[in-house]
Amino acid sequence: MDFAKPLPGYLVQRYQGWKATTYAENQGWYRRLATEGQRPRAMVISCCDSRVHVTSIFGADQGEFFIHRNIANLVPPYAPDGDHHGTSATVEYAVSVLKVSHLMVLGHSQCGGVQGCIDMCKGHAPELEAKESFVGRWMDILRPKYEQVADISDEAEQASALERQSVLASLTNLMSFPFVSEAVKDGSLSLHGLWTDIGAGGLEYYDPKAGRFVEV
Repeated sequence: MDFAKPLPGYLVQRYQGWKATTYAENQGWYRRLATEGQRPRAMVISCCDSRVHVTSIFGADQGEFFIHRNIANLVPPYAPDGDHHGTSATVEYAVSVLKVSHLMVLGHSQCGGVQGCIDMCKGHAPELEAKESFVGRWMDILRPKYEQVADISDEAEQASALERQSVLASLTNLMSFPFVSEAVKDGSLSLHGLWTDIGAGGLEYYDPKAGRFVEV
């Protein structure tokens, strides 16, 4: 496997710095996590976007969040068809094995995946329409929600609205998983829809009573 290369030097230096400081000061905690296993109280499904730093937003420590990241923080509908389903497998493990109490879907501003969905819906992204486009086929999950924002003329407002719709689509799809819906109904699991503004550092949550996202 000669195509695999050593770590870049700057990453090696950062690791060594972490090992000498953060790890050295908390060795007992790390060893406890290793020997006793993980018991996260919450799962977070967020976008892969490097600007979204879930643990920083909530000040979370190691072992606190079970995190899954994908393009546009999407959850596909329940489909036990024998194919590979990374997101679905993660949800199953979090709910059925780890027994998390909270499952949060976190969307964000300036999401490239959501913009790609908009471009597809407007016929501006033939490369994403191609059958072999993994991104395009993934964004098909969100595509039906475009109808909710199609009449918004301002492009920035339209994208922001669809980013929030991506969160709602994922919440809806989560409830199609039998083990999720059962846990929600018996009160052992709660679902939460969140959206963060990267530039402003803002955070909103979906309020079912108001029927919209409101500031935290």
